[in-house]
Amino acid sequence: MRVFCVFRELAVSTFPTLNPLVILHSSVYILPLLKHEMHMNKPFQLTDRVRSFKFAFAGIRTMLKTQHNAWVHAFATLSVVVAGLFFRLSAGEWCQLVLAMMAVWTAEALNTAFEFLADVASPEFHPLVKHSKDVAAGAVLISAIGAVLIGLLVLGPHIMKLAEK
Repeated sequence: MRVFCVFRELAVSTFPTLNPLVILHSSVYILPLLKHEMHMNKPFQLTDRVRSFKFAFAGIRTMLKTQHNAWVHAFATLSVVVAGLFFRLSAGEWCQLVLAMMAVWTAEALNTAFEFLADVASPEFHPLVKHSKDVAAGAVLISAIGAVLIGLLVLGPHIMKLAEK
């Protein structure tokens, strides 16, 4: 049997008749995940895949509309792309920069999703939710610092050459 973890408030409102298998904490339940809820037997359909992309792009739009830091990342991404085009970077250098940018955007998207879910699961202040949000934000910071270091390592020599001229 597959299970999933859910906050008590969400469990009670979504599955009022379902008993938890385990209560991890006064506010966290482990509930069984039923086979029909997992859509395991659904056949592949192209329309479903197209719909998945629509949902994904809607998520990116939501992130850009609601997260101020996403605009900072967008500006940094655009700046790095312009610099890379200006310096005519090699394919290897582009790969390093793209991986760094992807890490930051992925961390920001996961942080945004986590914050939305945490706000729904625990609308009132809860110290564990605060800690979880702080850790998720810290993950974005770690990836951003790593991306800056990669950017300096890749673009730094090109900038130094330009400065010497």
